[in-house]
Amino acid sequence: MAGRRAWKHRVLGTAAAAAALLIVAGTTVLTGGTASAERAGTLAATPGCGKAPTLRDGTYTIQSGGRARTWTLRLPGNYVSSQAYRLVVGLHWLNGSAADVVGNGFYGLQQRAANSAIFVAPQGLDAGWANTGGRDVTLVDDILRVVENDLCVDTSQRFALGFSYGGAMSYALACARPTVFRAVAPIAGANLSGCSAASQPVAYFGIHGIRDSVLNISAGRSIRDTFVRANGCTAQSPPEPASGSGTHVTTTYAGCRAGYPVRWAAFDGDHVPLPVDRNASSSWVSAEVWQFFTQFGATTPPSSPAPGPSSSTTPPPGTACRATATVNAWNNGLTADITLTNTGSTPLNGWALAFDLPAGQTITGGWNAGYAPASGRVTATNAGYNAVVAPGASVSFGFQATHTGNSAPPAAYALNGSACTGA
Repeated sequence: MAGRRAWKHRVLGTAAAAAALLIVAGTTVLTGGTASAERAGTLAATPGCGKAPTLRDGTYTIQSGGRARTWTLRLPGNYVSSQAYRLVVGLHWLNGSAADVVGNGFYGLQQRAANSAIFVAPQGLDAGWANTGGRDVTLVDDILRVVENDLCVDTSQRFALGFSYGGAMSYALACARPTVFRAVAPIAGANLSGCSAASQPVAYFGIHGIRDSVLNISAGRSIRDTFVRANGCTAQSPPEPASGSGTHVTTTYAGCRAGYPVRWAAFDGDHVPLPVDRNASSSWVSAEVWQFFTQFGATTPPSSPAPGPSSSTTPPPGTACRATATVNAWNNGLTADITLTNTGSTPLNGWALAFDLPAGQTITGGWNAGYAPASGRVTATNAGYNAVVAPGASVSFGFQATHTGNSAPPAAYALNGSACTGA
């Protein structure tokens, strides 16, 4: 109960002025304006592509709207400036902090990303997101401008999510910056940070507990329906789990404008950021949100061509591999996290890992790889950003699937047509 009280909301109200930008990190000073507004779906290399970065993991101070604000950055472990990365903005709850968001791995997405994304966690004034006069939207504009001047970002792959007040703020960003953010995922959100415009579509994934004692689920349904309308989806009342069932139900709306889906997940629970289904060991949220975000395409290097038809289909001499899988199952669903390790002496430059799914399992979505077909003998193929695996290095990817009772992990692994040790 004490935790829920810490997430309860209050109205904040201080005026915000027009934004100016100054970021100070040690002795480095950068200046700029607001973030550019490319239309979602079009890759554009940011000014940071191809140049040596000055930003590193850490917390920075920025002047925005005449006030000193802070934000925290987490880079991919193998960041290179020739690669255009996804960018994820994680927003904290009331009386939470950017450090809390970093601490929970940006709601579990940082691990899912497997070094494919840049993560940013802004800090709200008074530990909240009143967004008075649009001040918090401006803060995000200013942070993105600094990040993209220094780092290589795929501008068609910007995302935002948050819990509670942070969910409200991610909704506000969808309303105010539909050409900046490709998709948002408010968790237990409401219209607390305002909604400017919301006439343009944004891919939207709303998550809410049916027994939320802080922000009633009706508040989540209301902000969801804003984008049901904006995205041209067919209005409906999606199914939700029964109280006491210990489950969640995810619905994808029909009739939405191509490329702008609306998804709704209602769970049997209270006001929590990472709900766990009964008998499950971890939350389903990160897997479903990451699958929703990554369905819009993999990031690609701004000037690197895709592999041609002459790409190798067999491992080079000295290549060997090990594949392991961890399964988290519930009722008739599961997620599987697979780690492929190059145990050989030569790099992998493009990989395709085949495996057998147990009877009754069907893949419904995945992350960090492409999957075909959805059942039986499945092949997972590298994304553009994780094709190269050095000797001794690993790459992680995974999928969500339905099952009919057999939730065993994949078996009989084969890498590019040759047997691979599995566990």
